[in-house]
Amino acid sequence: MRHIIAVLLENEPGALSRVVGLFSARGYNIETLTVAPTEDASLSRMTIVTQGSEDILEQITKHLNRLIEVVKVIDLTEAEYAERELMLVKVRAVGKDRDEMKRMADIFRGRIIDVTERTYTIELTGDTRKLDAFLAALDRAAILETVRTGSCGIGRGERILRV
Repeated sequence: MRHIIAVLLENEPGALSRVVGLFSARGYNIETLTVAPTEDASLSRMTIVTQGSEDILEQITKHLNRLIEVVKVIDLTEAEYAERELMLVKVRAVGKDRDEMKRMADIFRGRIIDVTERTYTIELTGDTRKLDAFLAALDRAAILETVRTGSCGIGRGERILRV
């Protein structure tokens, strides 16, 4: 089962390394990882997407809570949450393909952020399924380069991750 884990941790050197080390030492895979400072510069918020059973997730949560730098851990997938990911994709856009690429970007509510004689760079945001669907809708030969941020998520309603 796919889980999105939100971790509030102290913003100090080595904290990220210790979290990643915890996963690798136990053989757990991190599918995506995003981290950035919060509104409080002394804290960072980390979003980890991983796969595993409820037992594995319980073990991950227990191990994370034992780390000195970790302030709080929640599994966003336990309740309603909003998830987004950013993707930049550079595509071949020559001749009649230019109109087709623009149409595809419009259909998926993407924005063309860079244009050259031979390429478009398209920015898309959405959940992972939407971004995967966009890539699947394109001719593989047209995709020149893809960059994805990984998922970030936040609980819906009154559910917050704070000290």
